[in-house]
Amino acid sequence: MSSETSAVRLPAYGTGSLAEVMPSVAAVLGVPGYDDVLGIQALAGGSFKRACVLLIDGLGWNALRAHLDEAPTLNAMAGRSITTAFPATTATSVTTVGTGLPPGLHGVLGYQVAIPGTGRLMNSLRWDREVDPLTWQPYEPVLARAAGFGLAVAHVGPGFHNGSGLTRASARGGRFRPAYSLGDLAYGAADATASADRALTYAYFAELDTTGHMRGWQSEAWRAELAQVDLLVRTLRAALPPDAALVVIADHGMIDVPPAGRLDADEWPALWEGVALLGGEGRARHVYAQPGAEADVLAAWTDVLGPDTLVVSRDQAIADGWFGPKVDDRVRPRIGDVVTAPGAGVAVIATEAEPLESSLVGLHGGMVPDEQLVPLLVSSGAG
Repeated sequence: MSSETSAVRLPAYGTGSLAEVMPSVAAVLGVPGYDDVLGIQALAGGSFKRACVLLIDGLGWNALRAHLDEAPTLNAMAGRSITTAFPATTATSVTTVGTGLPPGLHGVLGYQVAIPGTGRLMNSLRWDREVDPLTWQPYEPVLARAAGFGLAVAHVGPGFHNGSGLTRASARGGRFRPAYSLGDLAYGAADATASADRALTYAYFAELDTTGHMRGWQSEAWRAELAQVDLLVRTLRAALPPDAALVVIADHGMIDVPPAGRLDADEWPALWEGVALLGGEGRARHVYAQPGAEADVLAAWTDVLGPDTLVVSRDQAIADGWFGPKVDDRVRPRIGDVVTAPGAGVAVIATEAEPLESSLVGLHGGMVPDEQLVPLLVSSGAG
C-alpha cells in the first residue's frame, strides 16, 4: 500500500507524526536520549528553557486551514501539518504523544480493543479496573523521563483525567492540575510552565472534539467553538513567560459521515458470521474472529464493505506499518484478526451495541487526510 495517495495517508512514524512531538520538545529542553526530529527549535525561532504542549482534541489540519476567520491566532503561528497515528482516535493518539512511541509499541490500539484471553473488550478511554495500566503500557512516558531529569513537569486537564487508567498509561510522571474552564486551563498551564526555570507542561482541551461529534465539524457550533479555542491559545501564549515555547497539536481530525455512508453491522448478518468480538469504532474496526474463522471473516467483510474500505488481516496491517515499524509480541493479539480503514464518508456502525457512537455526526479513526493530518504550531510565549 502506498503511504500517500489521494484517499489514504499512512502515519509518518519516525519522521513527522505525533510520536515525535514530545521527544522533540524534550530534546530542545536538554533531556538526554531525544532528538529534535520535528525541528521544534527552528519553528520557535531559537532555544527555550520552558515549554507548554497544548493538545486540542479534534482539530484537524485541513479543518483549521479552512477556517482562517475563526482561528486567526492559530493560522498565523509557525508550523506545518504532521500525521497522527492509526487508529486516528484519542486514546491511541494521546498515548502516542505521551510516550513518544507508535501504537505497535505502546499498545493502546484504539477506542475498543480486546483484552486477550478474556473474551471481552476494553474501552480505552474509560479503561478496565482489572487491567493494570503500567502492565498494558510499560514504557516510560516522556513526562516521567523529563521529571527524572529535573524539569518541573505538569499535566493540566479535566479533573476526571487525574489518576485514570489512560492517564497512567500515557502521561504519568507529572504533577496534575485540574482545569475547570477554558480560562482556568489557560492560566493553569501558564502558571505551571512559569513555576520553575526549566519546565514542561502538557495541557489538554476536549470541547472542540465533543462539538464536532455531536454537531459535525462543518456546523456553526463547531466554528464557534474553534473561535474559543483560538482565544484559549491567544490567552495562553500571552500569559507564558518569554523564554517558554507554546506547541499546539491535535490528536486527530474529523469527517462528517452522512447517513447514506453509514453501514449498520447489525443489519448485515454476514458481518457477524464467525465473529467473536467487534471492536474499534466506525472509522477503524478491530474484528476479532472465532478460532479458525479468520479467513472467512476477512472475506465476508471485504465483500460487504467493498472497494471504498481497506479491509486487511492483522498480519497485513502489521506488515504495511499501520501501527508503526514494529509491533511488540504482547501487543499483537490486541489487534483485530481483521482491521478496517474506510474511505471518506463511510463508517461501519453498530446501533445495538453502540447506540451513542452510532448517532454521532462527526467521526474519526481512519487514514484519510482529514483525519490523519493535524497541526504542529509553535511560538514563543511572548510572541
